[in-house]
Amino acid sequence: MKKKNKFLVGLASLTLVAALAGCGSKEDSKSQAEGIDEKKIVVGVTSGPHEQIAEVAAKVAKENGLEVELKSFSDYVLPNTSLAEGDLDANSYQHEPFLDTFNKDHDTDLVPVGKTILNPMGIYSEKYKSFDDIPDGATFGLPNDPTNGARALFVLQEAGYIKLKEGADLTASIRDVEENKKNLKFIELEAAQIPKQLSEVDVAAINTNFALEAGINPKDDSILLESTDSPYVNYIVVRAENENDPTIKKFVEAYQSDEVRQFIEEEFKGSVIPSW
Repeated sequence: MKKKNKFLVGLASLTLVAALAGCGSKEDSKSQAEGIDEKKIVVGVTSGPHEQIAEVAAKVAKENGLEVELKSFSDYVLPNTSLAEGDLDANSYQHEPFLDTFNKDHDTDLVPVGKTILNPMGIYSEKYKSFDDIPDGATFGLPNDPTNGARALFVLQEAGYIKLKEGADLTASIRDVEENKKNLKFIELEAAQIPKQLSEVDVAAINTNFALEAGINPKDDSILLESTDSPYVNYIVVRAENENDPTIKKFVEAYQSDEVRQFIEEEFKGSVIPSW
């Protein structure tokens, strides 16, 4: 009888230990799922300026005890889907109007946590040195995605060449053009292809990253350039549950450092502008 009691007591003890261990494992998993590694994060970027700048930010972060692994993407969708799915801890490549549209279209909850840079959109021409020289009825290459198409239209409106309908917002399209002083004929083209098609139109709007990749300097080569108070400032973006995570804040501080600012100013010479 005593042996039987000892066996039952021992079995109960093992069961209790196993149960406690199981609870601990679940708690640990929950903790890991909710937080971010204090010593290493994975950040998604697009190739070009965003990647170059993030590499400098990663060096600053490393000096402060945080390892940053960068993953480079060649499109604008995957960095957000990868972040939403948990493959990234943050990304750095997009402005808020694009993020808002992405969240709405994909039912995601991604949030901006720190300003990075402004890539001012430029208007370019291989035929004319000034926008005033562009003739009536000239062809204008316009990015065919809603965000960048609207952005180009606002650059033209700011310069006084077109007027958009009252209430036109950051999703404005050519249907919202109310006045068109030069009777520009808008031709919608894929944004990434416009540098290659610039010779086929009279004038065109080109995103800075695509311009730089094509050897075009926005500051020197554009005939119109977006102002620095543009709403298209880029951000570091994370999942909503990590908005106040201390590791994320540490990376934002590294990005918004004097070392990164100096690199941007020296490397891009006004084509890319620090926005913090």
